[in-house]
Amino acid sequence: MILEVVQAQYFGTNCWIFASGENSECFIVDPGIAVPDLVGQIGDVIARHNLKPIATIVTHGHLDHTFSVHAFDEKYGVATYIHPKDREFLANPLGLLNANGPIAPLLHEMGITSFDEPTDVRELLDGTSIEIAGFTLKARHAPGHTPGSTVFVVNDQYLISGDVLFRNSIGNTTSRLGSNESMKKTLRNVILPLNDDLIVLPGHGPETTIGRERKNNDYLQDRYLRSAD
Repeated sequence: MILEVVQAQYFGTNCWIFASGENSECFIVDPGIAVPDLVGQIGDVIARHNLKPIATIVTHGHLDHTFSVHAFDEKYGVATYIHPKDREFLANPLGLLNANGPIAPLLHEMGITSFDEPTDVRELLDGTSIEIAGFTLKARHAPGHTPGSTVFVVNDQYLISGDVLFRNSIGNTTSRLGSNESMKKTLRNVILPLNDDLIVLPGHGPETTIGRERKNNDYLQDRYLRSAD
């Protein structure tokens, strides 16, 4: 199996690349922001292992996770999977961003004024299982960071957690359309029931496990989960 990560130039977003082995199909997760995009760096990994991309998995609609989706589609012609509640933000990423946040000035500096949805967008609802590149992915709707945030269990071995769960932390709920109440429900009902052995592949920062976070992450403890919003 091949599992590699390409870290985006801006905001350090992890783009995970999954393949069953050399000379096989692959899928990528959350291609983020770079100049002109992240496709070249991802392509280096693809070429090194002689892989054939067939899909992009998007955990949520924030631009630091979707910036290079369209460019990747243009080069490789892949399907793009996302929850329907965040789909609109593929073409309208500013709809999820706070006006005083860091991304709008960055886009101005880069001269970017508009975005397009990739050609083949496929919506994933909670509980949907899909087979991609030899892997079984089960989608779990995990709102809070954004309305359509989704985590993916891969082969009952990995959890692609996006910005829901990090090592020792969680994604913020203060961006536009974020919800602290929804995040707490997600952590209680989606994250905590997962197997301790699952390896967590977050949207930012290092890998971890569900067991480690259950023990060490303050946001998975009752004092946070049962506190008033």
